[in-house]
Amino acid sequence: MERPAWAPQGIDLSVPSVSRIYDYYLGGSHNFEVDREAGRRAIEAFPGLPKIMQANRAFMRRAVRFAVDEGVTQFLDIGSGIPTFGNVHEVAQAASPGARVLYVDNDPVAVAHSRAVLDGNEEAVIVAADLRSPRDILDSEEAGRLLDLDRPVALLLVAVLHFLEDADDPAKAVAELRDALAPGSLLVLTHASMEGGPRRPEEGERVQNVYRSASSPLIMRSREAVETFFDGFDLIAPGLVSAPLWRPDGADDDEPDPVVFSGFAGVGRKA
Repeated sequence: MERPAWAPQGIDLSVPSVSRIYDYYLGGSHNFEVDREAGRRAIEAFPGLPKIMQANRAFMRRAVRFAVDEGVTQFLDIGSGIPTFGNVHEVAQAASPGARVLYVDNDPVAVAHSRAVLDGNEEAVIVAADLRSPRDILDSEEAGRLLDLDRPVALLLVAVLHFLEDADDPAKAVAELRDALAPGSLLVLTHASMEGGPRRPEEGERVQNVYRSASSPLIMRSREAVETFFDGFDLIAPGLVSAPLWRPDGADDDEPDPVVFSGFAGVGRKA
């Protein structure tokens, strides 16, 4: 298999990556045929996946603007993936010049492409690290230089926690990050679920089977399970809802496809 010029050395081109599959859903170009094939199989199993991802991104942009309106201008985006139009730093820095964004991802393609996109932007950098190891993120040189943890930070965990199995103890990772953040910090989160949308459980099982062959499994969790990630945070109205229902801004005039109401999104504030 031919390695594109932008692909870092050492990447196994035979294993699909969740961040590159996501890039494929969003119409990006930083994915391999193995990622596109996995993405096509996932869409076949669960039609509407690209629309769900687009709804996730739209929620993320609204949440970033909300954070800036609340006076929060530092962002820690874990599982940030491959940069596409309307990424966190673009939205945040348009709303508040000088806003600082630390991206975190464990996919070498996402990290390499992010570095290229962010070159010359002193207020937005990426660190190669994993959500399962919060100290690696918090103790990184990049975090020390970019983030003031004595001031509120918006922690973004958008479409990432559902790639951690229960054995990874994702709640512990979120709690460790929460405890490092100042009061007034925000948690911005989305999570896949078979609750909330029109899809049948067997469709969720089929898409989970596709992701078992990728770099991370896809774990659907219940609303109750997703709510536990907000322990220590006060959910901000309208609470934990489907992504399109979180403070819609009227940017999309079309009637949304019912599939985008699958899964949950929410923002919480640390007391």
